[in-house]
Amino acid sequence: MTDPLAITAYWDAAAPAFDDEPDHGLRAGETRAAWSRLLAGLLPAGPVDVLDVGCGTGSLARLLAEAGHRVTGVDLSPRMIERARAKLSAGGLSARFLVGDAAAPPTGDERYDVLVSRHLLWTLPDPHAALREWVTRVRPGGTLLLIEGRWREAGQSGVPYVAGAETLPWHGGVGAHDLSCAVRPLVADLHVEPLDQDPVLWGRAVTDERYALVART
Repeated sequence: MTDPLAITAYWDAAAPAFDDEPDHGLRAGETRAAWSRLLAGLLPAGPVDVLDVGCGTGSLARLLAEAGHRVTGVDLSPRMIERARAKLSAGGLSARFLVGDAAAPPTGDERYDVLVSRHLLWTLPDPHAALREWVTRVRPGGTLLLIEGRWREAGQSGVPYVAGAETLPWHGGVGAHDLSCAVRPLVADLHVEPLDQDPVLWGRAVTDERYALVART
């Protein structure tokens, strides 16, 4: 559907300005604190092993590491990974970051207590296959945390996404109902937490659908 090299190039080019979005960089203290509280409320008490797929510049990985969790981040973009490593190093924090396909993380037989994904599924050519794969990476009784929604097309200052993006199954995002239907057969239970009514999380008020799906394996 889309060229992996073009996708990598797109996100490499996006990396320098990626953190300019309030919910990407989490530079504002109140936004960072809101995400920290959200993660603490949705995830088990630490320390636990967390796999952050599509970790980008490592903003969530940093919060998870600050909370004492053992974090592995995976992203297709080498430049995103460079920034993630630098971000945690600057904070005196430790995490492992790997360049690779978030849909099939290059972590071998390792299993995790938690798998986290934020705003990634819309980019995947086969999100259903990714969900099936992710569930196998979580230990029995573990947590799958998917922070998703339906929003305007992601882009760098209005630059369109890669050619063929309009054919992606969840281009533009996925609603809570559709994602719940896809995940429910794979897990023991799940629930959805609406997030669109908390402007602090996004650095502004939003009018589109945003939520966290929390599933137990």
